[in-house]
Amino acid sequence: MVKSGWNFILPLSALGAVFLWQSGHCCHTPLQFLGWLCLALAAFCVNFFRDPRRAIPSDASLIVSPADGKVIAIEEVDDAHVGKAVEIRIFLNVFNVHVQRNPFTVPTNVEGTRYFAGKFLAASAPKASLDNEQHWIRLRSVDGAPVVVKQIAGLIARRIVSWVRPGDRVEGGQHIGLIQFGSQVDLVLPRAWAVHVKIGDKVKGGESVLAKRSKGRK
Repeated sequence: MVKSGWNFILPLSALGAVFLWQSGHCCHTPLQFLGWLCLALAAFCVNFFRDPRRAIPSDASLIVSPADGKVIAIEEVDDAHVGKAVEIRIFLNVFNVHVQRNPFTVPTNVEGTRYFAGKFLAASAPKASLDNEQHWIRLRSVDGAPVVVKQIAGLIARRIVSWVRPGDRVEGGQHIGLIQFGSQVDLVLPRAWAVHVKIGDKVKGGESVLAKRSKGRK
């Protein structure tokens, strides 16, 4: 369970208990409805903020998914940090795990972060990756390979949380952030690397292989 989830779960549970207790004393049906609604929302938050353990691959050449979700686009782009690159876009619905992970399976340095204010279009919309509020994390593995993880807010997601700062060093598959409620996560990686997923694939953060680094090439 992600710790920040308790900020939602405890108040909703307490409020639901109060409404149900009050409804028992005055037989007030609307209070019962509110009580069960609060408890249902608390249960939803328990599911949303879950943080299951993942088996991170040991192969240093693999790039794993930074998030749970569905691959909705794979496009060639030019990126200032990566150069000629491929961007893999992953849509997270409200039932997916929303923790983001380091896509490298080896120790990685956080070279920089950048926040962009923006809109709150549906995360699955084509323009979401361009127009929505987002936070970029520039990473470089200990052997010099670069990637960028983009945390992108959606229609419901209104808060992006980053758990890393420039200069930090993170382990392979380690947590790097969280987006609260439906969202999108993009991964930008060198075009020379072999992509192992296609549009429509469902992926798991820290486990599903998105790409493999070419030998002798960063």
